[in-house]
Amino acid sequence: MPVPHTVIEQIKQIIPPLNGSLHKGQSGRVGVLGGAFDYTGAPFFAAISALRLGADLSHVICAPTAAQAIKSYSPDLIVHPILSEEAAPGTVEGTLRSLLSRLHALVMGPGLGREAYMQSYARMALSIARERAMFVVLDADALWMVQEDLRLIEGYRRAVLTPNVVEFKRLSESAGISPDVPAKERAAELSRRLGGVVVLEKGATDLIASDTTGEAASLEVSGVDGKDGERQRLREVVEVDVEGGLKRCGGQGDVLSGTVGAMLAWGKCYEDGAFGDGSIPVSRLPLLAAVGGSMVTRTSSRRAFQLEGRGLVTQDMLPQLGKSFSEVFGEDLWGGEKGRL
Repeated sequence: MPVPHTVIEQIKQIIPPLNGSLHKGQSGRVGVLGGAFDYTGAPFFAAISALRLGADLSHVICAPTAAQAIKSYSPDLIVHPILSEEAAPGTVEGTLRSLLSRLHALVMGPGLGREAYMQSYARMALSIARERAMFVVLDADALWMVQEDLRLIEGYRRAVLTPNVVEFKRLSESAGISPDVPAKERAAELSRRLGGVVVLEKGATDLIASDTTGEAASLEVSGVDGKDGERQRLREVVEVDVEGGLKRCGGQGDVLSGTVGAMLAWGKCYEDGAFGDGSIPVSRLPLLAAVGGSMVTRTSSRRAFQLEGRGLVTQDMLPQLGKSFSEVFGEDLWGGEKGRL
């Protein structure tokens, strides 16, 4: 089923205009928390994908053991090697608070790993993000962190979870979802049990679900005035069946988390009044960002596969992000539209 036209038009409204009206930073400042000794590619792919989609600034918050490698991949990324195993937690917390105060969205999980100290810093960062009502994307080992304690994310409707098949199965089991629930209803059921958190279930088609009908859902969107009340109690599922490539390379999920993170950052700029008319409810922004990121990433995969075939690697997708954005949302939004306000 094609993505509804109304959803695509709403996504277009949260894309920053290229008409000279914005200054540096008002097209999104994204942070990626992850990167340890064994994992340097994943945070790079997430962070650079946010930039390639059109975010202004992209930061990587990582362990010192990963910093030099990530810095060497691109001079466009701002790398903060603060997640040290030897550092005093209070010192790291103060630095994290300062960093997160400058960001519009935080992507957690790419290259995070499961070492105790990295998981501890991830819980710390998520707690700070919730205090600040930040938009967050949780992927990879940040999802492992959540499955171990669902309360970390429960009811936080500024979050998007991006599980693959295995991660989705584990989250569903942690949430107590019966395997008898029909496959296409499980993402919405997981969202309901998590209190309305948006779930992007990756697969042959991507399912993006938001369900606020359960008891765990708050009618307020974490720090946002919830005047629409009962109208927020609803279930919405969008199926993204945009054609992707026939090879699913390792790292494509990191590209997806970066593109969703960039769109959430745009949503925050929209919420703050940097552009747009403010007509889209804040409660809709995570779902719109998830749908938009999915559409662009799948299109990038298809375009890269057409060029590289069986030899496709994640780096081949990066040059396709801009072209894919244009294909999905139009050349005018990619290249600039002077008449748009």
